Amino acid sequence: MRDLERFINDAELFAVDPLIKMALIHHQFESIHPFYDGNGRTGRIVNVLYLVKEGLLDIPVLYLSSHIVRTKADYYRLLQAVRVDDGWEDWVLYMLDAVEQTAVQTIATIQAIKAALLDYKHRIRAGYKFYSQDLINNLFMHPYTKIEFVQRDLQVSRITATKYLDALAEGGFVQKQKMGRGNYYVNVALNAILMGNAGQKA
Repeated sequence: MRDLERFINDAELFAVDPLIKMALIHHQFESIHPFYDGNGRTGRIVNVLYLVKEGLLDIPVLYLSSHIVRTKADYYRLLQAVRVDDGWEDWVLYMLDAVEQTAVQTIATIQAIKAALLDYKHRIRAGYKFYSQDLINNLFMHPYTKIEFVQRDLQVSRITATKYLDALAEGGFVQKQKMGRGNYYVNVALNAILMGNAGQKA
């Protein structure tokens, strides 16, 4: 692990494109297998953090997990081919393809979320006197919101927050769901994007 840490952080050890180096780092981490459980998840997080470190990502939003899960047989076959046959080229190409496909899907998801946000913004502004940008931000911060979140973000009373969310539920913007003693208000458009995206990746 100490050698891998040095390899990750010392650019002079191996001057190569960061995406190629990421593929090498991932293989080495998975081969070391330092933890009893969670090595795959940790290795994929290391991928993202390395790309952030190298300036290829501003924020950690490129998750290769879905691609790897979808192509699990190839992933394990190519991992083993490096160990047995020194098959680095095919491994690196696999990882580069994973980055490309994930990046394309991530951009499409972000664009869909942006379009949904603008749609909500225009329709809520046109139809509800309580429209505010803070409300839109609240609705798109997570796939769901709660009365307490609206109270906090809009600085309104619980009664007012409940009234806003119930009106949006009647308008089809959110779906009210009872869970335990409270209500969750699921953003219909955002949830559909995220669930549809998950369905495509399954």
